[in-house]
Amino acid sequence: MTDIHQHKILILDFGAQYTQLIARRVREIGVYCEIWAWDRAAGRIKDFAPTGIILSGGPESVTEANSPRAPEEVFTLGVPVLGICYGMQTMAEQLGGKVESGHNREFGLARLRIVHDNALLRVPRETRVPAGEGESWMGQVANTVAQAPLEQAFTAWMSHGDRVVKIPDGFTTIGATDDLPIAAMMDARRRYYAVQFHPEVTHTQFGSELLRRFVVDLCGCETRWTSANIIEDAIARVRAQVGSRKVLLGLSGGVDSSVVAALLERAIGDQLVCVFVDTGLLRFREGDQVMETMAEHMGVHVIRVNAADRYFGELKGVDDPEAKRKIIGRLFVEIFEEESKKLDGVAFLAQGTIYPDVIESAGSATGKAHVIKSHHNVGGLPERMNLKLVEPLRELFKDEVRRIGVELGLPREMVYRHPFPGPGLGVRILGEVTREAADTLARADAIFIEELRKHGWYDRVSQAFAVWLPVRSVGVVGDARAYEPVVALRAVETIDFMTAHWAHLPYELLDHVARRIVNEVRGISRVVYDISGKPPATIEWE
Repeated sequence: MTDIHQHKILILDFGAQYTQLIARRVREIGVYCEIWAWDRAAGRIKDFAPTGIILSGGPESVTEANSPRAPEEVFTLGVPVLGICYGMQTMAEQLGGKVESGHNREFGLARLRIVHDNALLRVPRETRVPAGEGESWMGQVANTVAQAPLEQAFTAWMSHGDRVVKIPDGFTTIGATDDLPIAAMMDARRRYYAVQFHPEVTHTQFGSELLRRFVVDLCGCETRWTSANIIEDAIARVRAQVGSRKVLLGLSGGVDSSVVAALLERAIGDQLVCVFVDTGLLRFREGDQVMETMAEHMGVHVIRVNAADRYFGELKGVDDPEAKRKIIGRLFVEIFEEESKKLDGVAFLAQGTIYPDVIESAGSATGKAHVIKSHHNVGGLPERMNLKLVEPLRELFKDEVRRIGVELGLPREMVYRHPFPGPGLGVRILGEVTREAADTLARADAIFIEELRKHGWYDRVSQAFAVWLPVRSVGVVGDARAYEPVVALRAVETIDFMTAHWAHLPYELLDHVARRIVNEVRGISRVVYDISGKPPATIEWE
């Protein structure tokens, strides 16, 4: 079996917003990497045995007392090191160079010139193109760069205030901009490299190629981190951990739990038992779709619990969002435990913990490295059930989970669908949650999603859904007056879900969706479209 962890990159995080993006780019190259907080790494790096180290950017200033520093091991281990933005500044400061504040902050695209031959910064010769007329300013910059003598320039994304004004002994300046004399540097003998720009963002020309050069050419990593190898490795680990004992999984129908189910089924077959709690708050006909995909198509042993009556009974008269969440979470725990007690020989609980959960839980030196991911706010479930954990996805980013899901045979439409909240429609129905509201909303939502797919917009937006509003509106249905609830449509575009812009869907599409909803879903007389961004609004309404 291929050892997919033999060659690996350690990324030390200094608090940059792009750190996870660095890791994703390294993994896209085909090399395993981990992110550690800078203050958790001291004394542990040698044991991790990285093939190379990347120092991330960060919001601090190296000129201030007690600002973050790379552990000394980084520079004594003898492996290649790449500093990015703050990583370049702390490398310079720690190795005898000088960093200054007080200069004009540089943010956005800049033209970076390669001023000394090196193994890191290269511009492919084939990128030279003739200047075009009437093109965008970004296109003009790209053309100007592409025509630079000897292909020695490219566009790079800058985001910094401090700057290196003196490089350490042994270093050479290899890149500069009009405003920044030292934009990149290297010590080829010790294999230390640093750039003031961000190669991980798409705005930087040839950024991915730069990272590939560092990871593959300079560090010597083999590209073993592939979907097929990840699956093979995960299966071997699960079999070694579980042996002949049974594993229990709470199947929600979401991407993570579905991929876990498919992976475990391939690894241990009938030893896996899934409990699928149908709350009545799922997407339109989702319960049947989960059973069809997982039980019939994938051959997974799934116990379906139809608990809609119980949920609607407990939610009657409750309109506070947090109260609804707690009720939905508590009921899931109760039902899951009730079903698990009916099973014999279960020794493990499987969970869909993914790598961002681990990173966010670990935090800094005071953080906790292993925190259980909650399902419907299910805190403490493993402890109460006294089961050992199986988390086959805990090393993977979401995009990697999706790719191996497709590789395992799950339908692409399931694997790449938009996020859905744990409490389901319970937090998309504003006010009291009733069966009528849930059924009506699910149908309206299904029409919206169907039309987005049909018109090629589903994959262009990050998340889209319908919301049931606790207000009634006068309408005219046929020749009769109607006084019925209102449904709001929401579609957003985002990269990280921390901020989002409302999607500018075509008016014709919105008109068509609204007409279908009013005509086909009884009980709705008005449809509105949410044009709020995040901030100030959140993506979900509750």
